[in-house]
Amino acid sequence: MEKLIVCVHKRQNALCRLICFPWAGGGTSLLAQWGKRLSNSIEVFCVRYPGRETRLNEPFAKDMTSMVNEVTSVLLKELQEKPFAFFGHSFGAYLSFAVALHLKEKYGLEPVHLFVSGAHAPNSEAILPIKNISVSDAKDEEVIEYLQTVGGTPSVLLHNEDIRKNLLLTFKEDFRVFQTFSFEKAEMDIPFSCDITCFNGGDDKPYDLQGWQELTSGDTSFYELPGGHFYLLEPSNEIFLTKHITRCIENAGL
Repeated sequence: MEKLIVCVHKRQNALCRLICFPWAGGGTSLLAQWGKRLSNSIEVFCVRYPGRETRLNEPFAKDMTSMVNEVTSVLLKELQEKPFAFFGHSFGAYLSFAVALHLKEKYGLEPVHLFVSGAHAPNSEAILPIKNISVSDAKDEEVIEYLQTVGGTPSVLLHNEDIRKNLLLTFKEDFRVFQTFSFEKAEMDIPFSCDITCFNGGDDKPYDLQGWQELTSGDTSFYELPGGHFYLLEPSNEIFLTKHITRCIENAGL
C-alpha cells in the first residue's frame, strides 16, 4: 500500500477518497498535496507509478493492463470500504478510466465522480495517431523539446544531465504503456452512471471531449482554464480545481 499510494494528509473519518493519477513521467509531489486543499470529508490518495521516487529500483510497467491490475489489487479493500472519486491528468486520465472500467466490470464498483484532465475521450479516434508514434525512434532532443513545449518540468531540471536522462526514460516508458491502452465502445453498453467532469487548458492543443458523454448516463461537464497542458500547476487553477472537485464530491449525495 505505502509503495503504491501516497497519502500526505490521512483522514480516517473522511466520507470519500479522491484517488489521483499523475501524468506520464510524473510523480506524486503535486497531486498528493491536494489533501490539504480539499475539505476534511475527503481523503486524497495519489498513485505512485513504478520506476520513480521510492519505486525507483523497480522495473517500469510493461503495459496498461498490468498497471490497472496493480492499482486494483492494492486499493480494492479501500475502494469497497467507502465511496471514491478519480482524478487523472493526461496519461493519468486514461489510466484512471481503465481502472474505473475494470472495477465496474469485475467488482461492480464505480466512482461517485470521474474527473479527467488534458486528455481525449478514450473512445475518440484522435488517440490513434498518438498510439502510432514510435517512441524508440524518437531522439532524446526531440523528446526534451516536446517536454519544454508542454511545460510541467522546470527548465533547471532539464539542464541537469542525470535528472534529464531519468526523466527521458520515465516519460518514454510511461508513453509506451499509454500506447497499449485500448477501449472499444462497441464492447459494452454505457459503462458508467457517475458524473464526469473534463478539464483542459485553453492554450493546450484541442481535445476530442464529446466522446465522454457516451460513456456515462450521468452528467458530463467541461471546463477550460487559462494555460497550456500543465494549466493545473498554476496556483489559481489549482485552487479552482480543488474547490470544484470538493463541491462535486460533497454534492454526490454520499
